[in-house]
Amino acid sequence: MSVDQQADALAHIAAAEKKAAEVEGIGAEVAVRPVNRVGVIGAGTMGGGIAMNFANVGIPVTIVEREQAALDRGLKVIRGNYDRSAQRGKLTAEQVEQRMALLTGSLELPDLKDADLVIEAIFENMAVKKETFAKLDAIARPGAILASNTSYLNVDEIASATSRPADVLGMHFFSPANVMKLLEVVRGRQTAPDVLKTAMEVGVKIGKVPVVSGVCDGFIGNRMLSRRQQAANALLLEGAMPWEVDRALTDFGFPMGPFQMSDLAGLDIGWSKETSKGETLRDRLCEMDRRGQKTSAGFYDYGPDRSRTPSPIVEKMIRDYVAEKGGTPREHTQDEILQRLLEPMVEEGKKILAEGIAQRPGDIDAVWVNGYGWPRATGGVMWWAGVR
Repeated sequence: MSVDQQADALAHIAAAEKKAAEVEGIGAEVAVRPVNRVGVIGAGTMGGGIAMNFANVGIPVTIVEREQAALDRGLKVIRGNYDRSAQRGKLTAEQVEQRMALLTGSLELPDLKDADLVIEAIFENMAVKKETFAKLDAIARPGAILASNTSYLNVDEIASATSRPADVLGMHFFSPANVMKLLEVVRGRQTAPDVLKTAMEVGVKIGKVPVVSGVCDGFIGNRMLSRRQQAANALLLEGAMPWEVDRALTDFGFPMGPFQMSDLAGLDIGWSKETSKGETLRDRLCEMDRRGQKTSAGFYDYGPDRSRTPSPIVEKMIRDYVAEKGGTPREHTQDEILQRLLEPMVEEGKKILAEGIAQRPGDIDAVWVNGYGWPRATGGVMWWAGVR
């Protein structure tokens, strides 16, 4: 891209981020609900990070966990995050104590009865979430907004567990939630306009780039990400190596590629030793206890300092797997790999717009720049593809 093209792209994404906070059809006449006290269910990585966003702007938070050990661990992680910020000179010791004082731990869901906004950040399981929302429905005060941090699940189905679906929506934070800028605000079929507007304004207040999404599997970002992952997996079946696929994206400007990302997250997320049949490369890696960075081996080999090197074991495994599946290995140029990864994303983005899941192309760009590391200087996935 030329310097002028980059300048245009940067101007576009700056404008798109600002525009994303505006919801079509909801004007100044719609009053927002007050959010002076927040409840968070779950003190894990996501719940703790979400709670920090509110403490950072002076809003008190009650964090509910099922077990004392999990609650203590979560609060300890939050304090550690704040202490590191203080060590870097970003906060004073007094500010750390002020923020920690805004956080109250509890083992009792009824302690959320006075919250204006409750965000559920628990295990990604529909039955568990519906059970939690049914309990919340009986506890939360009238007019409280009930939000799920789900990254894939149907918000309408979650809302159906309550007697107040108009007060329910998705607030999908990205990990680490106290750092990442993107907030996908998922509008359910029955979400009230003032509930949606309030969630968007809360997002801006806590320093996020909020983007409205309709209800679908994976919403905007993860729905498109799954298409890219399918393309990445298909490339392996043609004999491309994980490091070749990753390099095409990092050369384009992403901080990491799909297989680096998988190793970082852990290959065993959603994988079960008891039910694994070795059907996929991921299954076979997990069965070998190559589960990503945490076991010092996944698609890559990792040194003690987490340095990453291509794995001869994985290269042989892929070649054997391709032969077993009847594939024909071939060479791929980096340009071909890049096109193969990005074109399905653009295609899915167009569908998301056609279905009304996203309001505008710039919203999709804001999602990918702020949630998935799409290189900002290219303006975002839809801008890059010429979809304006």
